Amino acid sequence: MYDSKLMKEWAAEVRSFLFVWRFLMAKGKGGGTVGTVEALVTPVLEQLGMRLWDVRFEKEGPDWYLRVLIDKTDGTTMDTDTCADVSHALDPILDEADPIEQSYYLEVGSPGLGRKLTRPEHYEAVRGQKVSVRLYRANENGVKEFSGLLTSREGNTITLEGPAGPMQFELSAVSTVRLCDDEDLFD
Repeated sequence: MYDSKLMKEWAAEVRSFLFVWRFLMAKGKGGGTVGTVEALVTPVLEQLGMRLWDVRFEKEGPDWYLRVLIDKTDGTTMDTDTCADVSHALDPILDEADPIEQSYYLEVGSPGLGRKLTRPEHYEAVRGQKVSVRLYRANENGVKEFSGLLTSREGNTITLEGPAGPMQFELSAVSTVRLCDDEDLFD
């Protein structure tokens, strides 16, 4: 599915990056595990026409999981073959860089339906679509959950257009924001 010559050329570029990355890490200027993995995988994903949605490094029971959540930049549906292809492209790069000391399982997948919006670029990617906002504490009317069309995120304020007009929320008061792309699945 992906051009092996292109992947080999890209692997050579990554080796140069890894030399610099190792130097920076030795000097203590590198980020945490997630930031390091993001820096390593983002160029590969862009080359493959994908966008990085999130990286999670999580412990479940005795095992560690490195989860790389991806999305297609053209808006088409993700499938398991694409995730497998991306996993095969990322695996040698992560093995070469070895950014994680302990053993872990690499999982590449889609952020799925009802995906959480956690980064500024997430809000930009779904602007104009319906989202739900859940607050840490209920407002003065006792309401904790809201939904509407996402119109903007400016700084730490998000704005939705609801049935009664615009609603603004400070991110410090928001527990979660999710895309409402799964509401009509069972109608």
